[in-house]
Amino acid sequence: MKRWTLALAATLVGSTAMAQKSTADGIAEYRKMLADGNPAELFEAKGEELWKQKRGPKNVSLEKCDLGKGPGVVKGAFVELPRYFEDTRRVQDLESRLLTCMETLQGYNAAEIARMPFGRSEQNNVTALATWIAAESRGMKFNLPYRTSEEKVLYEVGKRIFFLRGGTHDFACASCHSEDGKRIRLQDLPNLTKNPGDGVGFAAWPAYRVSNGQMWSMQLRLNDCYRQQRFPYPHFGSDATIALGVYMGVNAKGAESIAPAIKR
Repeated sequence: MKRWTLALAATLVGSTAMAQKSTADGIAEYRKMLADGNPAELFEAKGEELWKQKRGPKNVSLEKCDLGKGPGVVKGAFVELPRYFEDTRRVQDLESRLLTCMETLQGYNAAEIARMPFGRSEQNNVTALATWIAAESRGMKFNLPYRTSEEKVLYEVGKRIFFLRGGTHDFACASCHSEDGKRIRLQDLPNLTKNPGDGVGFAAWPAYRVSNGQMWSMQLRLNDCYRQQRFPYPHFGSDATIALGVYMGVNAKGAESIAPAIKR
């Protein structure tokens, strides 16, 4: 009887492991199928056009925008952001840096654009620009600068925010993303306190969301995380969201970017 019970237990454990493996394999296959014909390509095309188009009160293109590798250099810039910029004397991520270029080169009001709802008017254009710029570094490894005191301070700030619990549900970023092997429903939850691997977590955004037909930048991804924590939305391009980007980006060193990716 005892031998039979042990055999049954082993069978059940094996069946559970097989079911979990099958589920994971199924999710991977689903994502692979979605990636064929990623609608993000439409945003890439729009972003490239916006980069070269003369726009704004000054009727100038963004082709002299310095994303950290020199004026007009796009390839490789995405995988080194956020970073410290001498001209603004602050650490900036891709979206906030684009706002700086749109203001200084094209004459737009950066603060006004930051206040706009996601997906509307110039906010939508910022997302398209970020999508194209990310695509220009697809397949490259993340290697964020971590030399200046400003970058190091923001890393520590981002780390504190990552583990800060609050809101009505007493959640933190770490509640979902600080352990290996966690999943919610059919969604894997990468461990963002270390390099989670190629194309995972930080290395997958911007991404096209199939569930709502929207292109999401990292700023919107972080804002939605705050929504799920029942926190108020942070200001677009705030030091808090940039600090989180520094923390996750430095931790993702060596991970290969697949952005713009596609998500459920």
